[in-house]
Amino acid sequence: MFNESLWIIFALVNFSMLIIVYRIFGKPGLFVWIGMSTVIANIQVIKTVELIGLTATLGNIIYGTAFLATDILNEKYGKKDAKKAVWMGFSTLIAMTIMMQLALKFQPHPSDIAQESLMTLFGIVPKVAIGSLIAYIVSQYFDVWIYSKIKRLLPDEKYLWIRNNGSTMVSQLLDSFIFCFIAFYGEYPINIWLEIFLTTYVIKFIVAAIDTPFLYLAKRMHIQKQQ
Repeated sequence: MFNESLWIIFALVNFSMLIIVYRIFGKPGLFVWIGMSTVIANIQVIKTVELIGLTATLGNIIYGTAFLATDILNEKYGKKDAKKAVWMGFSTLIAMTIMMQLALKFQPHPSDIAQESLMTLFGIVPKVAIGSLIAYIVSQYFDVWIYSKIKRLLPDEKYLWIRNNGSTMVSQLLDSFIFCFIAFYGEYPINIWLEIFLTTYVIKFIVAAIDTPFLYLAKRMHIQKQQ
């Protein structure tokens, strides 16, 4: 149960760090976090681990913090700032992909020790890169849109958990489907593809549930700052 216990600690550390950044730097900190988290998630996703008997990839937790950050922006500052943050994360991901692909083209010196490792991290299959980019922009935009819709229908603070979980869990389903379809459909038998898709979404679903108390904490911090 080592991986499972570490995974829970890892989730709590990730979300706590986001809240600390927000506490110290305010709204600009959320923008920076979203750009950073999209890059880190696409590096961590390369590592596979076993959780509760299933093969899973890392990156889902830090990726989930990006959705929490956009929900905080949507809740406190409005839909316009949330959309701006989504495009910032998307632009950061594209910039990293282009820069690292060009960096890999340089002929390494005979004494170089990094090229092989960098190829492992950033020499990604085009389908995976395209799937990640499309899944991110579509699911994040959908998250902002559905959060705003729910907020208009249920504006009271007591419904904050519905706004958060409803938007994130549905948008993460969309994200998982788009990414798995573009990156892996046709590469595996349909039953294996379904297992990858379902496992990916179940983990993201759990992450979405874990982030709810942190959104309430961020909301409370905002109220205290106004007083």
